[in-house]
Amino acid sequence: MNIYHPQLAAGRWQQLSLVTQLANIGSEVSRAIKWKNLSNEPFFQQAFERMLELIDLTVADPKNRKRLKEVLRAREMLVDYLMYDNVYHSTDEQWLKYFDAFAILSNNQRRLMHELQCHDQKSPHE
Repeated sequence: MNIYHPQLAAGRWQQLSLVTQLANIGSEVSRAIKWKNLSNEPFFQQAFERMLELIDLTVADPKNRKRLKEVLRAREMLVDYLMYDNVYHSTDEQWLKYFDAFAILSNNQRRLMHELQCHDQKSPHE
């Protein structure tokens, strides 16, 4: 398998929160679903491999030790859904909804951090 995210694999991924990691995984899940539904095998395969790479980076991140069960179960179910018999009876909508929650939370966290940084940079005379 190719390395699609060399900077992330080099350690940048571990600097992201689990929520942001899952939001990024969700982007690749969304792309994989899109390309699978459009029957574009090469693009689907690339998105699928990028998704697996990000999941594997998440699993390897020491701060996520206590969340491995959920992350690995999601990996198992995604592989089954996208490549095999869908024994868990997943749907596009379920996966998109699951990962959208992380994207929304990640965006809210980023916005809050930005607001706090802007507040901290204001001088006391303003």
